[in-house]
Amino acid sequence: MPVSASPFVVSSIVTTLRAAGCVFAEDEAELILSAAADHTDLARMVERRASGLPLEHVLGWAEFGGLRIAVDPGVFVPRRRTEFLVRQAAALAGHGAVVVDLCCGSGALGAALAAGLDRIELHAADVDPAAVRCARRNVGETGLVHQGDLFEPLPVDLCGRVEILLANVPYVPTQEVELLPAEARIHEPRVALDGGRDGLDVLRRVCARAPRWLAPGGHLLVETSERQAARAEETVARSGLIPRVVTSDELCATVVVATRPGPAGSVARRTGPADPIG
Repeated sequence: MPVSASPFVVSSIVTTLRAAGCVFAEDEAELILSAAADHTDLARMVERRASGLPLEHVLGWAEFGGLRIAVDPGVFVPRRRTEFLVRQAAALAGHGAVVVDLCCGSGALGAALAAGLDRIELHAADVDPAAVRCARRNVGETGLVHQGDLFEPLPVDLCGRVEILLANVPYVPTQEVELLPAEARIHEPRVALDGGRDGLDVLRRVCARAPRWLAPGGHLLVETSERQAARAEETVARSGLIPRVVTSDELCATVVVATRPGPAGSVARRTGPADPIG
């Protein structure tokens, strides 16, 4: 039940948030009011947000793909632009597809994909214990979440069977991490942001092993920046996968979709337009 607040209290919250640099102070105030258990909780939430804590960490959830994804403090907040990657995956995944979500963070990608399709066999993995705990809450009974570095914790019987490999790897160059907004730089794990010298280090590691895990005709999908797209495409191609770059002007999103060569007819189980996710 949302906390009932007088116009004066609401105005005071908006003023506090605006003074802290919150661009959408009115919208944030409404969300905080709807989430607060009581006036003591409300004051605590406003104080935490004004101190610079990401709104999603204050609320305890982020909206992604039409779902409320639980996001604990210290866990990477899923970005709305990444919904575009999920939509691309939905267009390629068949009924009962074997899906792996690497660098899963909160598990948002796998959870959203599972919610948008009839049935998939979902496995997710992350090296961060806090992210794994969070992902297990979000994935629930729709899949299994494993803790470890990239492919290491996955069941070996997935080798050669993965039809959709989601890898939302960190791609911010190391020297640019300090230029990120404070919400990300201070409150999100560096391992989820820092992609190495040129931002492609983790992608290279994924590509080096992806062909072994993908089924013939299976797809690797990774998000990158517009200016990194060409180098990311080259990185993928060197692994023997066939890449293509797709973009969304609406979400300012760039995704590399890479396919493991396979028998004719196995490149994509579905070739229609992307399913609406959210």
